[in-house]
Amino acid sequence: MSWGTELWDQFDNLEKHTQWGIDILEKYIKFVKERTEIELSYAKQLRNLSKKYQPKKNSKEEEEYRYTACKAFLSTLNEMNDYAGQHEVISENMTSQITVELARYVQELKQERKSHFHDGRKAQQHIETCWKQLESSKRRFERDCKEADRAQQYFEKMDADINVTKADVEKARQQAQMRHQMAEDSKADYSSILQKFNHEQHEYYHTHIPNIFQKIQEMEERRIVRIGESVKTYAELDRQVIPIIGKCLDGMVKAAESIDPKNDSQLAIEAYKSGFEPPGDIEFEDYTQPMKRAVSDNSLSNSRGEGKSELKFGGKSKGKLWPFIKKNKPPPPPPASASPSAVPNGPQSPKQQKEPLSHRFNEFMTSKPKIHCFRSLKRGLSLKLGATPEDFSNLPPEQRRKKLQQKVDELNKEIQKEMDQRDAITKMKDVYLKNPQMGDPASLDHKLAEVSQNIEKLRLEAQKFEAWLAEVEGRLPARSEQARRQSGMYDVQNPPAVNNCAQDRESPDGSYTEERSQESEGKVLAADFDDEFDDEESLPAIGTCKALYTFEGQNEGTISVVEGETLYVIEEDKGDGWTRIRRNEDEEGYVPTSYVEVYLDKNAKGAKTYI
Repeated sequence: MSWGTELWDQFDNLEKHTQWGIDILEKYIKFVKERTEIELSYAKQLRNLSKKYQPKKNSKEEEEYRYTACKAFLSTLNEMNDYAGQHEVISENMTSQITVELARYVQELKQERKSHFHDGRKAQQHIETCWKQLESSKRRFERDCKEADRAQQYFEKMDADINVTKADVEKARQQAQMRHQMAEDSKADYSSILQKFNHEQHEYYHTHIPNIFQKIQEMEERRIVRIGESVKTYAELDRQVIPIIGKCLDGMVKAAESIDPKNDSQLAIEAYKSGFEPPGDIEFEDYTQPMKRAVSDNSLSNSRGEGKSELKFGGKSKGKLWPFIKKNKPPPPPPASASPSAVPNGPQSPKQQKEPLSHRFNEFMTSKPKIHCFRSLKRGLSLKLGATPEDFSNLPPEQRRKKLQQKVDELNKEIQKEMDQRDAITKMKDVYLKNPQMGDPASLDHKLAEVSQNIEKLRLEAQKFEAWLAEVEGRLPARSEQARRQSGMYDVQNPPAVNNCAQDRESPDGSYTEERSQESEGKVLAADFDDEFDDEESLPAIGTCKALYTFEGQNEGTISVVEGETLYVIEEDKGDGWTRIRRNEDEEGYVPTSYVEVYLDKNAKGAKTYI
């Protein structure tokens, strides 16, 4: 079955048919291109959907994804993102393996088709030319034959006429012979051209046209095969991503199976646990007894109401100074740690016989105006203004511990990053020293000093938060030695670490205030209330010191010094890296011990004697 033999006379129809085949191929290419656009659009929409529901960084949503249910949802979003990536792969592969390849093939097909039909038209033009030559020779032969017949008839007529001269007869005879000779020549020419035309026509219909049509047929069959291969590739490209899509779906199923309700419940406990202990039993209060009864220590009203009144007027919490002492009182401990002298399990003041606290409290209420605790007011104001205390003291103990631990971890990471940068600069400086042509080592000194200063600041900040964290976790006492000196009459016992912050109670404004334990409140002497409002005597100087470097005391409890400045030492380093100094009666604070050179007075009270 060949187009050359079966369709030898359908040249025009074959031309139309092959053009239709190319149109079909271009239509298929357009279809695949639109499919790739759909895949890309679908993948983009899936990615946008996944991105829309992803948790925002450094937001509350990110903390919520600690729960296994939220993690499963997040895994589903990530798997859907990978799922979208597979649709992008489908689009890319269809574009490269089908659209681009077929577009190139269509151009080649058009060139090949044009060449074949050009050869066919050339063969047609050649056979038509041969046919025209044959027709021309045939008409010439016919014309010459007719002319020869007329010349012969004229000669015969002239020869039979007795009135015609012999010369005219001879002329007519010669004319007839010439016409016969022309007819013979035309006949020979016609015969030759006819044989040639028959040969060309045979070649045309049995050789040239079959060959051309066979090539066109093969071209068309290759086009059909190519479309079939493309359709198969179209399906295979979808099939190739099915295993990966299956893995994405398996990942979603696995994420769903990983949901652990017990774990989520435990995380909820960790997230919202306050660290407080539930109130104890309410004791029976016998109103038949005299009104000078002592309020029950573990009653709910005491812990929530009366206990707060005692805190506001007579109690102190965890080293916090009374809000109405004068400005010349010493500042709070440095941010790097609690007061150096505040050592766990340190010596306690001797216990003294005290009157019932309720007696002194009633007496104090009649003589002193009600003044709210400064710290409570400060916290309430901060909450109303939307500000969060730096030490997270507005949070319950357990939540405060977690926040402080998180802050310490962040600062340690920043310190490590700065130290790595310092090491890199130091190595670069060593390279410059060994190879001066590579750079000036002095140009790195400023950067090195800046990095070192950043490290020092970060360390001070980290020490500050570590001190607060230690206070919360019970590694440090709740009150500093400085506060103990100011009160002079309190004997604060360290509660267990588990119950270290159990005295934090919620204030009416929604913030948390720190209350002294019932045990501490029971140890207050009657005369302590008046002593709290008196000025504390300044601590004596135990030596002098000289500032080796300039220190910017930007944090609470620190003091700024200038290189070469001489100041008084009022409290030496207790092992926490801080020394307490005084410039004058109103300026004192802590500076890093490494920043000063200390000269202790051996005869001063409290100074160590070195042997």
